[in-house]
Amino acid sequence: MFTTRAAVIIVLLVALLSVATAVLNIGAQDVSGPFAGYVPEAVQAAAGFTGALTGFMMVGSALALRRGLRAGWWATLLLLPLTAAQGLLQSSRYSLPLIVLSLVAIPILLLTRNRFTKPLSLTTTQIAAGSALVGVQLYGTIGGYALRDHFDEIDTILDAFYFTLITSSTVGYGDVTPTMGSVQGMLFTMSVLVLGVASFGIAIGALVGPLIQDRISRTLGKMTESQLQLLDEHILVLGYGELTEPIVDELADSGRSFVVVTTDREAAKILSDKGVQVITADPSDEEPLRRAKIDRAAAILVATNHDAEDALTVLTARELAPTTRIVAAATDRENVKKLERAGADSVISPAQLGGHLLVQSALGSDETALIDRILESE
Repeated sequence: MFTTRAAVIIVLLVALLSVATAVLNIGAQDVSGPFAGYVPEAVQAAAGFTGALTGFMMVGSALALRRGLRAGWWATLLLLPLTAAQGLLQSSRYSLPLIVLSLVAIPILLLTRNRFTKPLSLTTTQIAAGSALVGVQLYGTIGGYALRDHFDEIDTILDAFYFTLITSSTVGYGDVTPTMGSVQGMLFTMSVLVLGVASFGIAIGALVGPLIQDRISRTLGKMTESQLQLLDEHILVLGYGELTEPIVDELADSGRSFVVVTTDREAAKILSDKGVQVITADPSDEEPLRRAKIDRAAAILVATNHDAEDALTVLTARELAPTTRIVAAATDRENVKKLERAGADSVISPAQLGGHLLVQSALGSDETALIDRILESE
């Protein structure tokens, strides 16, 4: 069974291979492959240049996959056959790994389609930024072509688009300029320049804003949405207290992926500083458990000093994850049955377990090694 992380990694590998293969085919000499005699050189060259562009586009789709976006899944599904086709048209022996990996990635993506269900929700600022950027390019392209008699070197729509792109991005090579003495050409060029700079500024702000927000979330001890989307086969620790501390240490030493859900903000900050993934929320509420991908969890641990709160947490977890194994700890031995009735598969009483191990250790049973291990860890 392929995980979300595996799908993201293989798509990133295809993206990097697409860029690397394109660079090799553009700059290298004598890169002919088995199909070189059947593909025109112009097509091979075009496939090389567009392969690099497709690779960078796939990096963007991989980032969207990392956030669990359905739009990213569709974009990747459309780009993978394109990268395979470009590798084939490049007709180079260097393109074979790209073709194979692109074809292998398609069934993996199809098998993990149910893991990418998050809709693409854009803010008003992001929609405005995208609309402004596209609008300026259309304005410059259509206007430049309509006023082509007032410009040197604008003869086609492609020339007009090239003029708009280099002007709005302030690159300005100087190869496409208004005709000498043309007031219309000069005014139009200035309008494209002003509007282009403004649209690029808005677009950068819309992109940088979410990155700053993610950074603030990590500083406050919270998980970002992209981290949440990658959770799969993890251990879910609900609640945090004195009983939970050794559990977290044990999980950290084991190298297993796990997430702690707690209302204690100070504890969340400390755990986050240690590299532990934390969600600051009430573990007995349904919404934070859904955000923690409880339906994908391998197991659930509930162990705080409050049996009543733990019982409610177990009840909620069992409702959301009917088949996932839930293990709970009962501070009071009398509450073992209650936690079992709430839905826990296994309930352990630390007091009862401790008493049993102490007696066995005193009698010199085989469990002495376990006691020694516990004491050494303390």
